[in-house]
Amino acid sequence: MKTEKELWGKSPCGKEIFKYRMTNDSGAYVELSSIGAGIVSVVVPDRNGNLADVALGYKDALSYFNDGPCLGKVPGRYANRIAKGHFVLDGKEYDLPVNNGPNHLHGGPEGFQNKVWESREKDGGVEFLYYSEDGEMGYPGALKAVARYEWSEKNELTLILTAEADAPTIVNLTNHAYFNLNGEGNGDILGHVLKLNASEYLPTDDTLIPLGESEPVAGTPMDFVTAKPIGRDINADFPALKYGKGYDNCWIIDGSAGESVRFAAELYSPESGRVLQVYTTQPGIQIYTGNWLAGCPEGKCGRSYNDYEGVAMECQRYPDSPNRPDYPSTVLRPGETYREAIIFAFGVGA
Repeated sequence: MKTEKELWGKSPCGKEIFKYRMTNDSGAYVELSSIGAGIVSVVVPDRNGNLADVALGYKDALSYFNDGPCLGKVPGRYANRIAKGHFVLDGKEYDLPVNNGPNHLHGGPEGFQNKVWESREKDGGVEFLYYSEDGEMGYPGALKAVARYEWSEKNELTLILTAEADAPTIVNLTNHAYFNLNGEGNGDILGHVLKLNASEYLPTDDTLIPLGESEPVAGTPMDFVTAKPIGRDINADFPALKYGKGYDNCWIIDGSAGESVRFAAELYSPESGRVLQVYTTQPGIQIYTGNWLAGCPEGKCGRSYNDYEGVAMECQRYPDSPNRPDYPSTVLRPGETYREAIIFAFGVGA
């Protein structure tokens, strides 16, 4: 495995931005950035052995700051939505900035995805570290977050997310990469075939906040237990699809969450033959079909991406969990370590 590091520019405040490339013996590689501990590129072969970049990304490093799609980055301190930017922890109320309709999204406008993380090569991988001050974006407690990436000879990208805090707080971390297995800039993903290890999902209100209990996917357009093209039901007359202009919901991964890594999703492109399997320790997976990509900064392909040109598969805790005691807890206390794993395993099918 070969790892290369380069200076990719400077942030608006003058902080150096670094980009890393990890290349395996087959020539397949990933590129990572210290902006939001992000995935910039994933270059893997199709069924004929031709390499292409299957991760959406921008041409210019500065475009990654404050972008709407949050391309490839690690949002935080809380990925996804918190209703009305409000929660109660240990009897104390906290208010967070509202930046998505009436709700708080991805840690707010100055979330982890818009920060330059410290970075280093270590033990064959690349690690990014961000130290979040007590009170940053309204969150209690100082928090240290680490995102470690490893790239294997089998084209598996492993992400280990850890965090520690000096006071009780909440945390929910994931990666927000968008994938197009035909190669970024090569059309939409509506023909990609998706399978989810999830027999239930979380219905939401029209601001995408969960209503409460999960419901079975059987008999609805949310059913991906049996693999089907993403576009087959995306225009169905169904509340979830109307609210988000496509898929933007959290599915409950079947099986027990915890230390064990389990299968969450499989994405397949009949056109290229590429397959992406996702494994995780997380209890949920948010599927977002790039419904609002249009108007984003210029992509690596030389133009702005259009809607539905990439799909994000965000393994995480559930949206609005701080306000739902019946959901898996997102509370992190001093002396505890938040630790979650996500594996993106790339291959080829028929």
